[in-house]
Amino acid sequence: MVAILGYSRPQILAAVQQMYTAVADAPASPFHFPVGAEASRRLGYPPERLAQLPAEVREAFAGVGYPFRAGAIRPGDRVLDIGAGAGGDALIARQLAGPQGRVIALDLTAAMTRRLQQASERHAIDRLGVVQGSAEQLPLPDASIDSITSNGALNLVPDKRRAVAEMFRVLKPHGRVQLADVVIHRPVSVDCHEDPRLWVECVVGATVKEELLALFEEAGFEEVRVVGSHDYFSLSPSAQTREVAVGFGAHSVELAMRRGAAKPAWIQRWGCRLDPRRWLRLWYRRGLLGMLAYLLALLSCYGTLALVALLPLLGVHLTLDDGLWAGAIATLALLALASVAVGMRRHRVPWPTLVGVIGSLLILHALFVDYSMAQELSGFVVLAGAVGWDLHQRRRHEARVLGLDKKKERDPGRA
Repeated sequence: MVAILGYSRPQILAAVQQMYTAVADAPASPFHFPVGAEASRRLGYPPERLAQLPAEVREAFAGVGYPFRAGAIRPGDRVLDIGAGAGGDALIARQLAGPQGRVIALDLTAAMTRRLQQASERHAIDRLGVVQGSAEQLPLPDASIDSITSNGALNLVPDKRRAVAEMFRVLKPHGRVQLADVVIHRPVSVDCHEDPRLWVECVVGATVKEELLALFEEAGFEEVRVVGSHDYFSLSPSAQTREVAVGFGAHSVELAMRRGAAKPAWIQRWGCRLDPRRWLRLWYRRGLLGMLAYLLALLSCYGTLALVALLPLLGVHLTLDDGLWAGAIATLALLALASVAVGMRRHRVPWPTLVGVIGSLLILHALFVDYSMAQELSGFVVLAGAVGWDLHQRRRHEARVLGLDKKKERDPGRA
């Protein structure tokens, strides 16, 4: 469940390659994210580890955490570094794997792989293979890797489910994974297709933390756990990036897990994917819980009424407890109102909540004081307006945080 709408895969890949080509070619240039040795130190890399890396590797560091906190790499391991970048993590993994181990450093960007290959040749680094490739289609045979490390790569991948499945495929049974990546508390709901660079410049390519963990569990990984967390975006020199991160609850986490013995059966994978708790959580994070509660209230009211009217035609007679029926409708209507009220904390516009209060009072009055179908229906219409208005304000707030409203003002002719 990717936290972005509107991007095509070629747009995303082009934006990612353009950005990290710039990092590879001129790491001292200003970027919206922290780059270099100081960033790695502040994310937890031990100074003694960094001191063993070539200067050209340290200065182009662009990771989001310290994945080695998970301790996944063992002596003698064949290690895959996904999104290796300048190669700092790959070289640390090489040290941990020892003389009997080997590291494959894979990156999408040609400039990054070229930079690492040149550093490897310049410093006569052995037991390191540098490969240009995609996380969505790893150029490795099945069950050929003992451990995987990755740092800030998965949030840049368009098809995360496929990338996770590829990690499972190339790992040996019970192989280990350590990774650091960006996660968000609230997914992005507005359409950002007008500026695909937002994928790499902000947080719109990231996934809700619980969803990221669920993706790995769904694929067959076991003991998936968070071993570290960082307020990564507080290190950004860009005030806009820091504001975006705060707006969506973006931060970085470090994960540890191991591959299961076998790929789960399709019914297990779909059972995990369709877990109602996942969907309720996502609906809530997207601000759609109010819409869901409203639709259920409407269905409880008029759907049940239609059912009671139609069942006798089939020879079935159903008796309803009017008090329970009215209570269920009222509870769902009030849940919709509560969701609208919660939205006010984000967009700071009180009018949807006030309209929702009016709609809810009309419904409650019709249910418990003096029933009138016209009043009840009017209440549902007014409450629908409040829910829709709240969703509109939430999307406008997201667009403002991402700067999309300013872009439209500068270029009003674009759709």
